[in-house]
Amino acid sequence: MTKTTPDALPITVRNVTKTYGPVYALDDVSLDVESGEFLTLLGPSGSGKTTLLMVLAGFTRPDQGSLKFGDAEMIRKPPHLRDVGMVFQNYALFPHMTVAGNVGYPLRLRGVSKTDMADRVERALDTVQLGGFGDRRIDQLSGGQKQRVALARSIVFEPRILLMDEPLSALDKKLRDRMQIELRHLHEKLGMTTVYVTHDQREALTMSDRIAVVNHGRIMQLATPELLYDQPENKFVADFIGDSSFIRVTREGDSLVAAGTTLKTNRPVPDAAKLALMLRPERVHLMDGPREGDTNLFDARVTDLVYQGESYLLYAALEDGTEVAVRGAIRAGTYGNLPKPGETVNLALDAADTVIIADEEG
Repeated sequence: MTKTTPDALPITVRNVTKTYGPVYALDDVSLDVESGEFLTLLGPSGSGKTTLLMVLAGFTRPDQGSLKFGDAEMIRKPPHLRDVGMVFQNYALFPHMTVAGNVGYPLRLRGVSKTDMADRVERALDTVQLGGFGDRRIDQLSGGQKQRVALARSIVFEPRILLMDEPLSALDKKLRDRMQIELRHLHEKLGMTTVYVTHDQREALTMSDRIAVVNHGRIMQLATPELLYDQPENKFVADFIGDSSFIRVTREGDSLVAAGTTLKTNRPVPDAAKLALMLRPERVHLMDGPREGDTNLFDARVTDLVYQGESYLLYAALEDGTEVAVRGAIRAGTYGNLPKPGETVNLALDAADTVIIADEEG
């Protein structure tokens, strides 16, 4: 497919701080976004991710720091001079305008001729799969169509940078899942540098080239989705990305021990005073035979078994009382053979899945 935007710009954030009274919304944040990259700012409510996006857009002035698009300093430039596309959480569409009127509005502000405007609006609507919708009223559209109109409006003037603030949060789950894939494909087609804000970790994993996990106004880790999930740098990231249980790990000589089990791992162990073993439910499995290779085994008692259609979720308590979860696929006729609450089981964790993290959130 043809790339329809000019060359994308990199974004450079250096030592940006924003306070509201005694509260640090952003605490000395530095960040590099590569040209054409899809980077997601991920974090809980109040973490600072939206504040950082508003700094990029120009709607929030930081107390200190530098922001560059390419080689140009942007901190003092107002939003309308930054030439960025913006998709808001509530879409911010004009109900009294048609679809074409909404999409063409940025072009009208830039003094584009009516003939050129009509052509560019049509191309933008075709790009978001809304060709022929130009004469529709906004109240005639579904939620997914409104989202596409907002996206078309943000790209119609061919910005080099696109900012999106939780644009899928108002959609139902099925439509949201489909739009995640469509947005990803659209980004691959257009090639513009994109910064996307969400609190939904699965959405971030699905769509991003890299993810910046934000908490208390700081970036806790910046990495690819795979690295974030498999190699979290601290307990906050490990807990926020995916489902996890944690077991305190102690050093005994050259060995690591958790819940009475000497651990085997082929992963690097952080140099920290407090350590924890991260257990992902899908990486733990029930062992009904002898130990295999470098598998770590834990004695446990089943506390609950939950049927989830295509999979089950089994909860079990270790000898020290720590509750862990095990997720496995259900094949036809096998659910009834799973251990029941009160039964004892051996839980297995391969050395390759034995991830030790610093037991501090940072």
